[in-house]
Amino acid sequence: MKNKNALLGAAFLMATSAIGPGFLTQTTVFTQQLAASFGFVILLSILLDIGAQLNVWRVVSVSRKPAQDLANELFFGLGYLLAFLIVIGGLAFNIGNVAGAGLGFEVLFGIDVKLGAIISSGIAIGIFLSKEAGKLMDNFAKILGFLMILLILYVVFVSQPPIFEAIQRTIIPQKFDALATVTLVGGTVGGYITFAGVHRLMDAGISGEENLSEINRSATTGILVTAIVRYLLFLASLGVVVAGMTLNKDNPPASVFQLAAGEIGYKIFGVVIWCAAITSVVGAAYTSVSFLRTFHPSFEKFHRQIIIGFIVFSTIIFVLIGKPVKILVLVGTINGFILPIALAIMLVASRKTRIVGNYKHSIFLQIIGWLVVMIMTAMAVYGFFPK
Repeated sequence: MKNKNALLGAAFLMATSAIGPGFLTQTTVFTQQLAASFGFVILLSILLDIGAQLNVWRVVSVSRKPAQDLANELFFGLGYLLAFLIVIGGLAFNIGNVAGAGLGFEVLFGIDVKLGAIISSGIAIGIFLSKEAGKLMDNFAKILGFLMILLILYVVFVSQPPIFEAIQRTIIPQKFDALATVTLVGGTVGGYITFAGVHRLMDAGISGEENLSEINRSATTGILVTAIVRYLLFLASLGVVVAGMTLNKDNPPASVFQLAAGEIGYKIFGVVIWCAAITSVVGAAYTSVSFLRTFHPSFEKFHRQIIIGFIVFSTIIFVLIGKPVKILVLVGTINGFILPIALAIMLVASRKTRIVGNYKHSIFLQIIGWLVVMIMTAMAVYGFFPK
């Protein structure tokens, strides 16, 4: 039972880490651009996500080492580079997550966004002050994850999307956007998100080849939860777009909820964005700090205090200078490089017996993994240079 709770908790930690304010915005914007054909992009991104996630989770689990130690063992210094990229990327995106949580409080209670961000951060910090922080984090992710699904499902019901057409275009699209696919993959398993669940499992003592079937199930569950939320949000947005309504450019996801269900819909948006943002705050802080814990005994001893400091620092930056758009864009580009770098490290490590022992990594997974590495690298390079 303990394993079952930890496995499900790790899946939801990964999923809710992926489902942040940017996730909501991407989904509504791409639905407006591609209409029903966006369903195909979601389907393709799910397959790529699963390929990336299974490669990372399996290799990390079999090695019984956190990703930074595995990378250092492959080539000394590589782990420090990976940790630096993850922590910097996680910190920058956490500023956006804190902002999203503040926005949720503003929508729900009419209070200032910055005050809402401070209160929300206090709630996230409360989790890590608990002696049962791991268990509390698992339950927090699961409850808010289920709540988001139920609320978005209601908005789907009232927006009345053309479900048959959506299903048809998910299989046979009329339009396709490669950049949208890569954006979704990067947003679902990019940066710290790739490691959120597997580092949580290692923390719970679940690793090794003997647990691979459970680890596979947890990894795919995380992706599928993300996919369900994405597809439901796509359907809700499609109902609004097909009805001929225009989304607010400044806040597309809020306008989807409001246009579909009026003032109640707007309040539901407040709950959904708060749930999405606060769980991402927790996931980003926990996972980013997990990349430091093995570098020095003090980091391990005081890791909860460092996690709290991570959240406090993100909140202070947001309160003092607001959402630093330029920093977010720059580090967004850096995050685009993290997935191919991290995945390439895992794929090379999967062939080294000194790291994985006698474990034989699936050839099929390796092919999918290298395909994701090439696609994401090409698109990250493309996005890095000015148009």
